[in-house]
Amino acid sequence: MRASERAHEALRREIVEGLLPPGTLLGEVEQAARLGVSRTPLREALARLVSEGLADQTRGRGTVVSAVSPADVEQLFELRIPLEVQAARLAARRADPTVFERLAARFRTAEQQGPEPPDTSAAAGEGLDADLDDAASRIEEYYALVAAMDAAVDDAVVNPRLVAVMQPLRTHLARIRRLSHDDPQRLRRSAEEHAAICRAVVAGDEELAAATTLVHLRASLAHIQHALGQHAVARPVDTPSPTEGSAR
Repeated sequence: MRASERAHEALRREIVEGLLPPGTLLGEVEQAARLGVSRTPLREALARLVSEGLADQTRGRGTVVSAVSPADVEQLFELRIPLEVQAARLAARRADPTVFERLAARFRTAEQQGPEPPDTSAAAGEGLDADLDDAASRIEEYYALVAAMDAAVDDAVVNPRLVAVMQPLRTHLARIRRLSHDDPQRLRRSAEEHAAICRAVVAGDEELAAATTLVHLRASLAHIQHALGQHAVARPVDTPSPTEGSAR
């Protein structure tokens, strides 16, 4: 893998996972040193992030991680809903049912064994860190399961043009999920909604697959908008990168 690709993948993952929050300054010198690349491939990586909408090039500051606003969320879902609904229809028409039977079973398990809110009371004592780690691990497992379903849908639709349009949207939405804060109750409901979509695909019912997908996406949009409103995600002022913060 070329140095620029390696740097791009690392920065992209950190932005999507929320490790580099909105407003973080991506200084060339600091990031090149941190990622172990020279400044030329680092600039190429930053340019890709800007083209993808994950970073902004600003006058006087340089490259910063882009902000996320309620308007951004609304616009992304305006694109996502018709595309994902059509993909669900095509999956119900063309998919191997056994693939989605297995996914439905895994989502049912995720619903039953989803992350519980950790006990933050004083009585929880030293067990709090373990509870937090366990919840975080289950959340990561759930997101990996969602990614596996996305991949199964992509394979089933047999339409590379549709997949090419959906993939960048999914990247932004994965980031927004992180910024809107993980809610165990919402994740359980989401698992139930995903299981319903999978069952519709297994049944080969295109309209049911479309309807269950629409229900899920509308619920996701409502949750994200509520969470962003509560936490007021916006561009911080001069947020340092992890390297810069540790150097001060």
